[in-house]
Amino acid sequence: MTRGDGESGSGGRRNDVGTGNRGPVRSATRPAERTKRAEPTRFAAYTLQRAVADGAYANLELPHILRRARLTGRDAAFATELAFGTLRNRAFYDAVIGLAADRAVTAIDDKVLDVLRVGTHQLLGMRVPVHAAVDQTVGLARSVAGHGAGGFANAVLRRVSERTSDQWLEAVVGGRGGVPALALEHSHPEWIVSALQQALIGHGAATPATVNERLADLLRTDNDPPKVALVARPGLSSVVDLVDRGAAPSTTSPIGAVLDSGVPGEIDLVRDGRAAVQDVGSQLLALALAAAPIPDGLPDRWLDLCAGPGGKASVLAGLATDAGVDLVANEVSPHRADLVRQTLAPAIARAEAAGRSVTVRTGDGTEIGADEPAAYAKVLVDAPCTGLGALRRRPEARWRRQPSDLAQLGPLQRDLLRSALDAVAPGGVVAYTTCSPHLAETTFVVRDVLKGRADIEVLDAHAALAEVGGGALDIAGEGPHAQLWPHLNGTDGMFMALLRRR
Repeated sequence: MTRGDGESGSGGRRNDVGTGNRGPVRSATRPAERTKRAEPTRFAAYTLQRAVADGAYANLELPHILRRARLTGRDAAFATELAFGTLRNRAFYDAVIGLAADRAVTAIDDKVLDVLRVGTHQLLGMRVPVHAAVDQTVGLARSVAGHGAGGFANAVLRRVSERTSDQWLEAVVGGRGGVPALALEHSHPEWIVSALQQALIGHGAATPATVNERLADLLRTDNDPPKVALVARPGLSSVVDLVDRGAAPSTTSPIGAVLDSGVPGEIDLVRDGRAAVQDVGSQLLALALAAAPIPDGLPDRWLDLCAGPGGKASVLAGLATDAGVDLVANEVSPHRADLVRQTLAPAIARAEAAGRSVTVRTGDGTEIGADEPAAYAKVLVDAPCTGLGALRRRPEARWRRQPSDLAQLGPLQRDLLRSALDAVAPGGVVAYTTCSPHLAETTFVVRDVLKGRADIEVLDAHAALAEVGGGALDIAGEGPHAQLWPHLNGTDGMFMALLRRR
């Protein structure tokens, strides 16, 4: 807690999904080198589908799969697009497969269904020739599920190849309109589409008259793989260092860079923990809290209340040392606390050399306000949430999250914010952030917690984010809270409220 070359008749819509409009992504493996049983790139994509079904996180699991398969370069890029594109578009592909197979997908063996999803993405979501997509996927089916599965896969995929993506879309959508149609076309659960529709209006990013158009833009962006965003961790590296290693400076984050190609882990700064992969939105939230003005005489300590896995804490750690204050990074889970320690190791060493401290500890964030009242000058509450703002980076999350998660997370989010407001000293600032635009996790939480608290002043987070973004960040809505959007800002869907204790 916390998507000649076969189907050219699609008009570019579905064929662009998951390719970032960067043209065809093809395997570099020569046909003569491919096995009829399980060609490595297809097998890697299939393996990720099965791992996700068993609970794995796609962004963490795929690098291991590629490494074990010894896939690099264009083969790795092909496998990645195939794996993530299949995950992103699962609902649409399942509807297509159901019609092509003339049976409910629930009646198809799980392994075979994943094979068919991988094959369908090649036919409808990538520029792979029909013969290659069908033949290689049939070989994959035979490898993982037997000869009979190969025959079944061949029949279904031949049926799929008979129509373009747009034709299949018309067939599966039928007479549906509104949210159900958008959910199928862009492969999101209906409850998420409805929640995003309400959030766009609630955060001022759309009006009732424009919301369906803006919603379609957002859903399309969720299915477009983002570029790799890097952060130069303050005091440990610089944007210039990242540019020297092939990245381009971020247009919105003064500590950010963008990697158009290549593997981040091959950059020495990333391997050493002096830089990292981190969404620009996360960078900006930490920068805005660090830049928030506070009066003199407050405790010389900042607190990250929910620090795992340590991305925002690593930015705050460097900024805290530069400001001459200490940072406490708290995490309730011992395992995640260990991850935070690993992430912050370079920052901890730098702070010690400067006569300051960066401390990682395990504890219940909901109790810190009572245990350490008014002990910190600044507090970050990066609350556990549904993650609906990061669906483009975590495609499997849309299929795992349920509306019931909101009922479980809501009380925790409120308790964490209450604790943070008690832990901050008068004059200090609390940042409440989520990687979700859902109104139940954002403005409703802040509203409920502030009821009856006359000691809290709401600051203009909208202006604070725009300022650290160097004027290049166009944030929708009027504030005082700020909501970033993938389709408008090129970031994850990050929310921020800035609160000062009087």
